[in-house]
Amino acid sequence: YSAKTRPPAPVAPVAPTGAPTQAPTGAPTQAPTGAPTIPGGAPGGAPAIASAAAPARAVPRIAVETPTLKGTISLEGARLDDLVFTQYFDKPGGKGKPEPLFLPKGDKSAYYAQFGWVGADGATAPGPDTLWTADKDKLTPDQPVTLTWDNGQGLKFALTLAVDASYMFTVTGRVANTGPKAATLHPYGLLARSGTPHTSDIYILHEGPLGVFDKTLKEFSYADMRKKGSEEYKSEGGWSGITDKYWLAALIPDQKAQATHRFLYRREGDQDRYQADYLQGAVSVAPGAASENRIHLFAGAKKLGLLDDYSEKIGIPRFDLAIDFGWFYFLTKPIFYALIWLNKALGNFGLAILALTVGIKLLFYPLANKSYVAMSKMKKLQPEMLKLRERLGDDKVRLNQEMMALYKREQVNPAAGCLPILVQIPVFFALYKVLYVTIEMRHAPFYGWIADLSAPDPTTVFNLFGLIPWTPPLFLMIGVWPLIMGVTMWFQQKLNPAPADPIQAKMFMWLPVIFTYMLASFPAGLVIYWAWNNVLSMTQQWLIMKRMGVKAT
Repeated sequence: YSAKTRPPAPVAPVAPTGAPTQAPTGAPTQAPTGAPTIPGGAPGGAPAIASAAAPARAVPRIAVETPTLKGTISLEGARLDDLVFTQYFDKPGGKGKPEPLFLPKGDKSAYYAQFGWVGADGATAPGPDTLWTADKDKLTPDQPVTLTWDNGQGLKFALTLAVDASYMFTVTGRVANTGPKAATLHPYGLLARSGTPHTSDIYILHEGPLGVFDKTLKEFSYADMRKKGSEEYKSEGGWSGITDKYWLAALIPDQKAQATHRFLYRREGDQDRYQADYLQGAVSVAPGAASENRIHLFAGAKKLGLLDDYSEKIGIPRFDLAIDFGWFYFLTKPIFYALIWLNKALGNFGLAILALTVGIKLLFYPLANKSYVAMSKMKKLQPEMLKLRERLGDDKVRLNQEMMALYKREQVNPAAGCLPILVQIPVFFALYKVLYVTIEMRHAPFYGWIADLSAPDPTTVFNLFGLIPWTPPLFLMIGVWPLIMGVTMWFQQKLNPAPADPIQAKMFMWLPVIFTYMLASFPAGLVIYWAWNNVLSMTQQWLIMKRMGVKAT
């Protein structure tokens, strides 16, 4: 986000002169009766996407300053098109460049929000090129800004923008009719995005258009939108927007009003164009009367506690679903809150993961204890199983019968060792989701070389952990913590009874190597969890084996 693409510094508001600003050709702000359309498209209900063209003139701007955001608002079109975060950077430790959210028209990755009205029955509403007048030069949590525009035909429009100390903008639209006849208008809001952003392309994370309509979540990938072209939903209340891995821009109209939400795609030249918008029902403003509507725009980081607070205070249905907690939502969210609480108590998310692992082990202790007892019995029976194999040779039917009789006589269930693993898979996956999708884990440091628990271990054995000045390719990045995890997995495997089948035994020998390579690309926090879980499991299993008189090797 360079100075080259950043809009010029805010200047004093300039009022338009002469005739009211008209929308450009092909971007009407007025539609035939019964067929309203949002600025940027054709009338008749056809898909409409706001233009990506850059302004042809220097545009006056007002500043936006909050504890979490900094940027400007364009008075041309009343676009919120320049926002960067003040607390999030592209490198761990608060280093690097501030992360951008919105970028102005003309940028190859233009991304902005816009609000207004669509006129019907001949009413002229402000368009994307309308130059508004601002009553102040800066928007802050303590200072709202009101933008005004007169269409010269008896309608006076005003947009009052307010922002809190976090990421919620409140936009109050007001239309006063001083003309001789009634005016019909439809309030709207839109989010327009140029280009297809880089995404993680991983099945556990949704990035792209999404919304909640009639309390049901709808999600579409960018690839979905390129195939479909458009999607439309009618809903009372609800919300719609575009999500990135950590950031969200969401339109939240009046929760008591009916609105039509749309997701649109269009190819414009050599660039993809995406849009999320809503259009509310018609509002008739009689002569001498005024109409007011209020909507919200969330533009910020997807912090779960914040989303939950907004959901309760504003009445936004299922706003926390903007964070992709997935199928194990009932596990993922409690695990997240447990980590947040432990982090506050211990002062480090890495220590919180270790403490959570102990808590999970205690929770599953009765089940794991039963499993380890069964595995210890199996290990104790291995000499007898080897004798049976030597005596019966290739007679597999007789061998299986004798083994089943041995299990029954010794009261051993060979499948008991698998149950704890199966039960803990959802917990493992839920923790993976928490580490991967929540912004609270982003750039969270541990100790030593781990500066970001949500990123893979940055070291690799192939350059002797940094001693050789060479950066290996990604597929060779096998760091210290994946190796620790692999070693603990190998030791744990030695405590378990070996499979009776020699081929299976050889396959199991390779599992620690395979898992070391697989987990090398996983978040470091997850690898630390797995390694620590292995250590706790080995300790528990060794104590049980010692109590039962079974050799650990």
